[in-house]
Amino acid sequence: MADLPVAMSEYQVKFEVFEGPLDLLLYLIKKEEVDIFEVNLTKLATQFIAHIDLMREFDLEIAGEFLVMASTLMYIKSRELLPVDQQVQVEQEEDGEDPRWELIRQLVEYKKFKDAAAQLQTLEARQEGVYPRLPAKLEFTSDTPATKPEVSIFDLLNAVNSVLKRFEKRDNVREIFEDKWTVSEKIEYIVRTLTTRENIRFSELFEAAMSRSEVVCTFLALLELIRLKQLVCAQSEAFAEIEIRRATGVTPIASSPVPAADGIKS
Repeated sequence: MADLPVAMSEYQVKFEVFEGPLDLLLYLIKKEEVDIFEVNLTKLATQFIAHIDLMREFDLEIAGEFLVMASTLMYIKSRELLPVDQQVQVEQEEDGEDPRWELIRQLVEYKKFKDAAAQLQTLEARQEGVYPRLPAKLEFTSDTPATKPEVSIFDLLNAVNSVLKRFEKRDNVREIFEDKWTVSEKIEYIVRTLTTRENIRFSELFEAAMSRSEVVCTFLALLELIRLKQLVCAQSEAFAEIEIRRATGVTPIASSPVPAADGIKS
């Protein structure tokens, strides 16, 4: 990111709820639509490293657990690339459990807890819709909306990666643009856009972007507004188009001037 302006290159995102490496692995497995026991760990390692590189491009804080998992996956990948006779030799020389099955075991156990937590959240949401019988007649204005898939940081990274690929497909002719954007200005742009609209599709935020640096700046502004609980994201189904709308019950940030949030240097 050496070509980015100082105001953006020094910006660090500090996300309050940041999923761990097992969450990223489960996300990639779900995206591939394969069973955990049939997953190709070599392919998974490549995708995992690509996501870490994308996090680094956006200066997202990467916990040490991600780097440990990346090392484990690269080790497993290097073993599987060896000839069969050498793989057997390595297994005989090493003591302990096969790292592949140990990782799969962790994923299975972790998924059990995630599924249990999701079921408890569903029961909690259902219980919130139960009302005790009262003397007065209750009137309901609308039905309880269906629960939508939760949008994670990995969904956002996957969506912005699709936007960035648009610039990779351009001709080799180098286009030069003046770096005139700051995170604060993009925050103001997003806030101003959502004052006149109820929601906006993720891809719409980047339709007018002219360079990778502008995409990065806009994405960092979006993350900051999510961190400040000014915006919420939703999907109609898993891996569908992300929709962004203003959060309810919060004091909106003034569109101008925009106060500098923690972590923003402009």
